Amino acid sequence: MTALLTSELRTLFRRRRTWAMLTVLAAAPVLLAVALWLSGDEPAPGEGPPFFDRITQSGLFVSVAALALSIPFFLPVTVAVVAGDSLAGEASLGTLRYLLVAPAGRSRLLLVKAVAALAFAVAGIGTILVVGAGLGTVLFGVGPVPTLSGSTLGVAGSSGRIALVGLYALVSLLGLMAVGILVSTLTDVPVGAMAATVIAAIASQILGSIPQLDWLHPWLPTRYWFGFADMLRDPIAWGQLQDSLVLQLGYVAVLGSLAWARFTTKDVLS
Repeated sequence: MTALLTSELRTLFRRRRTWAMLTVLAAAPVLLAVALWLSGDEPAPGEGPPFFDRITQSGLFVSVAALALSIPFFLPVTVAVVAGDSLAGEASLGTLRYLLVAPAGRSRLLLVKAVAALAFAVAGIGTILVVGAGLGTVLFGVGPVPTLSGSTLGVAGSSGRIALVGLYALVSLLGLMAVGILVSTLTDVPVGAMAATVIAAIASQILGSIPQLDWLHPWLPTRYWFGFADMLRDPIAWGQLQDSLVLQLGYVAVLGSLAWARFTTKDVLS
């Protein structure tokens, strides 16, 4: 199991596509910070992406503003690419049958692919937060970070809050990863699996914006994607994080079981 996981992670993070996607994610905080720094004007309250007007108060807010900018599209797309390609990519290349001939086991291989998708999500979110915090500190400095409740935090406290924001974003993407892996077991065309996963994320956000479907909103995987702002309150409001965790784990349990049932019975050796 350890050897298989190590090999999978090594393969994932050696791909040029992986580093290209991480570069795109890193570009979000860079563009935000540089654009504001070059303009020299302090944004008006509510101007630009969420938290954009707070960047000049503390450069650490670059990371949070960049994450808010990336969550609706860029971050889900990159996660969808990795999750959708996980098994369909191996099948299209003809390498899946060789992996299953080895004593790895289908269940273990499915778990390894899921862990690899999770590892990429951690890398993607970490890239946004680290690049944003680092560049923001250089360009705008680090002052007392104002919370959404009116109090202020020091550098250590604000760094911990930003880490919680990243954890919240990671939890929010678990359901999308489960969708991608399930679709990847249903097709041998990786582009189709990636596209279907992206469409699922976009469709969920569209449905979530229609008031007439409010009965459906609590069940949508994107329901709590922007609730990470609660991590910046004093005291922290844990309600949405708990609700998001329950929802996402429900998607993982249901879709993961379907993916396991499909993959363990799928004929890939003929």
